[in-house]
Amino acid sequence: MKVAAIGLGSMGMGAALNLLKAGHEVTGVDPRAEAREAFAAAGGRAVARAGEIPEGTEAALVLVVNAQQTEAALFGPDGAAPRLAPGAVVIGSATVAPEAARALAAEAEAAGLLWLDAPVSGGAKGAAEGTMVVMASGSEAAFARAEPVLAAIARKTWRLGDAPGIGSTMKMVNQLLAGVHIAAAAEAMALGIRAGADPRMLYEVITTAAGNSWMFGDRVPHILEGDDTPRSAIDIFVKDLGIVLDAARGMTFPLPLTAAAHQLFLGVSAAGYGGRDDAFVIRFWQMLAGIGLPPKRG
Repeated sequence: MKVAAIGLGSMGMGAALNLLKAGHEVTGVDPRAEAREAFAAAGGRAVARAGEIPEGTEAALVLVVNAQQTEAALFGPDGAAPRLAPGAVVIGSATVAPEAARALAAEAEAAGLLWLDAPVSGGAKGAAEGTMVVMASGSEAAFARAEPVLAAIARKTWRLGDAPGIGSTMKMVNQLLAGVHIAAAAEAMALGIRAGADPRMLYEVITTAAGNSWMFGDRVPHILEGDDTPRSAIDIFVKDLGIVLDAARGMTFPLPLTAAAHQLFLGVSAAGYGGRDDAFVIRFWQMLAGIGLPPKRG
C-alpha cells in the first residue's frame, strides 16, 4: 500500500520502519530534519509537511501528540486529506479524548475517508519491534482497509466496536493505569533510596515480588542508569492524565489517585523537566527531599 506515517517520534519512527519492512511504499512526515534524514536513510521517503505526501495515498497512520496536531496534519491548510485517495483509511493513533476521536471521525467521513479510532500501547520498544497493541473501533470497511498496516505494526489489534471513541476510551483507562503505576514506581524507589536500600538490589528484589508492575520493571532501569533520554516524556503524562481527569470531571466521577499522579508529573514539568523521560517523575522527591539518584552510567 501507499502509506503515510505522520509523526516520526519515538513510536511513529518504529511503526514507519516496520511498514517499510513489510513492503509498503511509505512516506514519513515530520517537521524535524533529523527524523526525516533517519527515515530516508532507512529507505523511506520523507517530507516535512503532511500536504506533501504522494497523491493517492491509501492509508495514513497518524502518531502525533494530540488531537490538535491530528486535526492540523489531516485537515489543516497544509493537511494530508486532499492527497489521500477516495475511501482511504486514516488510522488515528494519537491519545485523544473520546469526544475528539468522534469529531475527527466525522470530519474524515465528510471528506470521503474511512476512520479507525486506533490508539496504541507498547512504547518505543513495542513500536520498534512491531509488537504494539492497538485498541481500535471503526467500521468493517475501515478495519479491512487498515489491516495490512496493522499487521505490520502490531502483535494484537483489539476490535472494540464500530463507533469512534471506543478505542480512545480504552486508551484513556490504560493511560490512567500507566501514569499511576509510573508515579507509584518512582515513589517506591524514592522511599527505598531515602531509607538506605541499594537501588539496584531494590529493583532486583521487587521485580521478583508481588509489588512488581510492568511499569516498575520497564521504567526503573532508566533511573538506575541515570538516563533521562525521553522514550516517553513527563509532558506526555501531563497531557494524558489531563485527558483522563477532564473526562471524569464531565461524568462527575472522582479519580483521587489519578489526580495525585497528575500533580506529580505537572510539578516536575513546571520545574523544567517536561521533556525528559517519564521515569524521572522521581525528581519530585529529589527536589522535595534531596535524595540522591544513581549517576549516569558510562
